[in-house]
Amino acid sequence: MASSSDVTSSADSTPGNPESGSEERRGRVRMRRAAVMAVPATLVAAGLAVLTAQGALGVQFAISGMPFTVTATDLTGTGFEQFGSLDNMAEGSPNAGDTGGQVLVVTSAIKNATLTKLCQSVDLGGTNLKIQAGSGSQKVQATDLTTDSTELSGNASFDNIEIGNDASTLTKAGVKGPIGVFSQQADTVRIANLRQVNYATTAGVFKLPGLKLSFSSSGC
Repeated sequence: MASSSDVTSSADSTPGNPESGSEERRGRVRMRRAAVMAVPATLVAAGLAVLTAQGALGVQFAISGMPFTVTATDLTGTGFEQFGSLDNMAEGSPNAGDTGGQVLVVTSAIKNATLTKLCQSVDLGGTNLKIQAGSGSQKVQATDLTTDSTELSGNASFDNIEIGNDASTLTKAGVKGPIGVFSQQADTVRIANLRQVNYATTAGVFKLPGLKLSFSSSGC
């Protein structure tokens, strides 16, 4: 509930008052922060996983605010965690729009991951920067992998999954999230036909055999 200092007079709420717009933006930011507490983890009966998490480390850098697509025909991993959080753009980012410079994300943390036929693309406006790897006999390998996503789809299976943990008590990927935040974790994860819309990715080690970078008229 707002305190008396948050209440503006009728004069303060007029279109000509610049403080009115800033109060609205701050209100939207507060609502996004509150929404983190309510981000659920959902497993669809058909096996479609909508992953709910903020990265193992949490993103330690200001995001650009430009989403990028990641696909893989198969992802397998050991040590899996998820919990909700917010990513922040650089101050004054032209991509902020009316978001207040924040994006509500779900981040998946995987201690050790293997990906087959990885594709990553970002729309630069009329053309796509595309990265491909792991299409041959050698697969993409990552350790301490985290992805901050707004969308994720695929056919998922988990071993020894725990749903509803407090994020500050997670143990499977070696990281802990904010206290009081809903989370889940599992010993192993496998997702076939993975597709994500991400705002950030981090990894301790990221090996990309057969790496190919190109510009393309189509994304992943």
